[in-house]
Amino acid sequence: MAAAGASASASAAEPVTQTIELPTLTADMSAQVAQSAAATQQAAANYELRAERDAAAAKAAAEAKKDLAEAKKKAEAKKKAAEAARKAAAERAARSAERATLSTASASASASASTSVSAPSSGSVATVIAFLKAQVGDAYVMGATGPNAWDCSSLVQAAYKQVGVDLPRVSQDQSMAGTDVSLSNLQVGDILYWGGKGSAYHVGVYIGDGQYLDAANPSKGVVIQDLSGYPADGAVRVL
Repeated sequence: MAAAGASASASAAEPVTQTIELPTLTADMSAQVAQSAAATQQAAANYELRAERDAAAAKAAAEAKKDLAEAKKKAEAKKKAAEAARKAAAERAARSAERATLSTASASASASASTSVSAPSSGSVATVIAFLKAQVGDAYVMGATGPNAWDCSSLVQAAYKQVGVDLPRVSQDQSMAGTDVSLSNLQVGDILYWGGKGSAYHVGVYIGDGQYLDAANPSKGVVIQDLSGYPADGAVRVL
């Protein structure tokens, strides 16, 4: 009985163990794991590709913006240059057209045009200058003779007519009137001309302080300008 009890106690003291079997890694499970790894790698590659594309797009956009700014700047510079050239061409064309249009009319007058003028009355220079300044802002129209539009020679002719001086109509003949004056010895009221004496294409009147007044061109009209900006070729004095 004692031995039987001891055997029972020993049996009760022995630990009870249980074996747990892990699932076997089948071919299907291996394939799934491999697919998952491949999908993760592909996702990473796609993300990197998108990042590269985004960076390239941002760089391209920045370069395009820079190119657009440069193109706009060049276009504005080209536009300004073209406008300056257009104005210069218009001025040259106006003077050339005036010379061509009036040369025929002046041909017969040139033969009888005198280089002398009648003696002006006292204070005539001031009267001439006052008349000229009153026309500042009027339009330049080739062949016009006032009262609100002039060409260069008609304005000069009208100004001197105020004091009884009868000048020829066109600039070529006006450059032959009166007495030749050195440009270094100008006086207020002297007639300035551009071009050769007897073939002048433009005239104006010296008003002092290095300035002259003229019917300049269609874009400027009748204005006061600095002689230093457009030096005359000669001058005559009729007063």
